Amino acid sequence: MHEECGVVGVSFKEETSAALSIYYALYSLQHRGQESAGITVHDGDQVRTLKGMGLVPDVFKKEDIQKLKGHVGIGHVRYSTTGSSRIENCQPLLVNSKSGTIAIAHNGNLVNSKDLRSELEKEGRIFLSDSDTEVIAHLLVKELMHSELKEALKDVMKRLVGSYSLAIMIDKKLIVIRDPLGIKPLCLGLLDNGYVVASESVAIDILNGQLIRDVVPGEMLVFNNGTYESHQLIKSKNNAHCVFEYIYFARPDSVIDGKLVYAVRMRIGEMLSQEHPANADIISPVPDSGITYAIGYSKRSGIDYMEGLMKNRYIGRTFIMPGQEMRETAIRLKLNTIKPNVDGKSVVLVDDSIVRGTTSRRIIELVRKSGAREVHMRVASPPIISPCYLGIDMATREELVAAYKAVKGVEALINADSLGYLSKEGLVKAIGIPMEDLCMGCLNGIYPVEVPGESCSKRQLKLTEF
Repeated sequence: MHEECGVVGVSFKEETSAALSIYYALYSLQHRGQESAGITVHDGDQVRTLKGMGLVPDVFKKEDIQKLKGHVGIGHVRYSTTGSSRIENCQPLLVNSKSGTIAIAHNGNLVNSKDLRSELEKEGRIFLSDSDTEVIAHLLVKELMHSELKEALKDVMKRLVGSYSLAIMIDKKLIVIRDPLGIKPLCLGLLDNGYVVASESVAIDILNGQLIRDVVPGEMLVFNNGTYESHQLIKSKNNAHCVFEYIYFARPDSVIDGKLVYAVRMRIGEMLSQEHPANADIISPVPDSGITYAIGYSKRSGIDYMEGLMKNRYIGRTFIMPGQEMRETAIRLKLNTIKPNVDGKSVVLVDDSIVRGTTSRRIIELVRKSGAREVHMRVASPPIISPCYLGIDMATREELVAAYKAVKGVEALINADSLGYLSKEGLVKAIGIPMEDLCMGCLNGIYPVEVPGESCSKRQLKLTEF
């Protein structure tokens, strides 16, 4: 699974440079996207931008940052969900209009982007990329032709179906917006000489800032010369915060919608131990995402926490398999057992999720070959039975093993002595947010916005409700 993006917006008083702060903030959000990175700044007279394919330190060099003069700016790290992986889709996206130069950084995914794009193309608008961010840009340019900023953005939001946290720069003015259901995270922080808005609070921490609050779903913040105004553009009866931010995507040290992710994952591990106890010698995480869950499981069960697997953190996701016969070698390049810790023991392996099941099976085989007497798999999420349409590059329904196999079937497929998934009720309790305010579409097949061919919740946000 991959999250698609991380966004940052910074607004300082005119004497402070924004580029270096954005660089550090993007570095802290690198886990949210590794395909491309970009920074756009404005100094009051001129806009400057730099973006490219690759990781943050590969795209930006010291001399590049020094050339990006400006006291306000936005930044972006990307993993593609809508739009292919190419330079044209790197963000921030820049467009020129009568209202000024507009730059947009977007985290999320629009369900209706194809329909909107087709409509705009019929009006004669030309697209240079295949990302849904350019659809948002064209809609904004169109609305700004006859409306002030607040009304223009409100009208744009009425047209968008899906998830979006946006950092927008119109000349030297910074605007941020969170979708009316709050599907994607966005938070506000105070810095010494201004403000920062970012996908996760770790970006505020790295700048030695103070987390003020989350951006409210449907809220617009407008920053200018170190101050800001808040406008609630749209209100929804319920939220739909993405549960996988807590399960997998967000860094454990982030605070998402008032919840410390590390604390949530500890509670999930404890709940998992309560729901699916095991008679075992050690509790071992599948690194790195299983670590906090395994600590919680160990704490509740009283069984020793011990690392049975060690991860090679220098193997990127771009590793290409040279052939079928190399699959076992590929797993060993990424993970290796600490043999004395598992040899002759009954082991509980704790992981964040099971998607296709192939990786879990290979990991269990690896642990068994190192002498484990038994291998019990415990999973910190309920079974994933449906694809995500709102910004997670997960898998198709046909690829999701839990969509067509019961627990015992998955257990046999991965060759575990036992398998236990966290219940949906246990997940909701551990997160501490009511189920009606969470998006659990991938876990129950019911989505908070209208997706063609899929079921929608009764709380679905309809355009007529605005």
